[in-house]
This record gives sequence, structure tokens and C-alpha cells, in this order.
Amino acid sequence: MTGFDATEELTPFRDDSGYGAILFDRNRVRQASPEWFVPSFWEQRARPVESGGRGGAWFVDAPFGPALLRRYLRGGMAARVSRDRYWWHGAASTRSFAEFRLTRTMAEKGVPVPRPIAACYRRDGMFYRAAILLERLDDVRTLADRAAVAGDGAPWEEAGRLIARAHRAGLDHADLNAHNLLFTTTGRGWIIDLDRGRMRIPATAWRERNLARLKRSLLKLRGNRSVEEVERDFGRLREAYDRAWDRGY
Repeated sequence: MTGFDATEELTPFRDDSGYGAILFDRNRVRQASPEWFVPSFWEQRARPVESGGRGGAWFVDAPFGPALLRRYLRGGMAARVSRDRYWWHGAASTRSFAEFRLTRTMAEKGVPVPRPIAACYRRDGMFYRAAILLERLDDVRTLADRAAVAGDGAPWEEAGRLIARAHRAGLDHADLNAHNLLFTTTGRGWIIDLDRGRMRIPATAWRERNLARLKRSLLKLRGNRSVEEVERDFGRLREAYDRAWDRGY
């Protein structure tokens, strides 16, 4: 579990829409505002993210640097009840604060993740809504995109080593799919979207679940590629993962 550290600043707020709080990195911004988490506030400086996710993310050109704004949205059957409301269990348990702190901890451990800038929740009785601002990664493409374009030329070995590094640091990613691994053209990679992830002692069971989830997503997103091609390329990823893990990477 991760908690407060010296770089954090916590600012409660109350406005016409209710009340909540913002957790932010004071090394990145001096003070955070609840308006930052409303896409319309940024006007032309915000544009929707087109690939992956559930339609709740925007690229923002902010005074504190290029950022990604993401609202927490439900999927599946739960979205029929409420698209963006979650049960309140305390500020530390909000999706936004938990992801902010987990992402910060992973960055401190040397795992390539986008740096968190600020996280917000807004209370609504026994429920809350939430959003987060993260460092934007430019000139990157998802592993799913790279596989569709480059096939066996996609960064399979780099992906395996990246995942091994994250697992060694104790990151149990809740949704390790091919959209949540980003790479530059030179193969430098990042893991994104740590929502609902956890810090855990490395163990075979949850590491294998992460890898199985990634394989399912690659098969689902294979496009015109055959199952055999995907199986072969995932095998390359897995071999690189196992070598890196055995080295203690």
C-alpha cells in the first residue's frame, strides 16, 4: 500500500457543484484547481484520445506541460447503473488518489510510467466521481498498434523486459492489455493506466494472470494476423520476460 509523501499536496475545495479534494505533486504545480479536471475548461487546448479506453480521456496542452486528463468511467454491466459514480469508502480509497500514489511509487522504483500530476475526487452523497492528470507521452504508439503495423517487427522483446521490470517492482497491473504498453519507434517503452493496480510481493500466480490477460488482448486485437502469428510473437515476448526475470531485472 502506498501513502503520503513529502512531494504531495492535498487541497480540499468546495464550489457550486459540491465539494471534494485534489492531490497533486507540488514539484510539478504550485496549486491545483478543480476546473483542471473538466475538459471544457481547456477549450481548444484539449482533444479527445481516439484509441483505447472508454472515451473518457483527453490530451491537454496545459501551462504546467503536456498532460493526459482521464475521467474514471465504468464499463460492462456496471455502466448501466452508473457511468461515472463509485461508492465512497474514504479519500485514500478513491480510484484517482490510489492510482496517483501507485504510479508515483512505481516511478520512484524506476518503472517507466507517466508521472502523475494531480488527482481529484468530487463527493456526491455516498458516491464520488474522479479524474486524474498524468504526464503525456508523445511520439508513442500502443503495442496493439505496433503489432498491427509491424507484425513480427513490433517490440516484443522490449515488451517482455518492460513487464518483467514492473513485476519485479511489485506491480500487479489490473488490466495489462496491448493498449496499456506504449513504445517509441526506437523501442523505449512505458506501462500506463495503473487504475485498480496493486503493490504486491512478486508471486507466480498474479504474474501469470497479468501475462495471460495480455495474450488474450493480443489475440482479440490481432486484426488480419493469424492466431499462429500472434502465438509466435507472444512467445518472443514471453522468452524475453523469462530471461529478464531470471536475471532479477
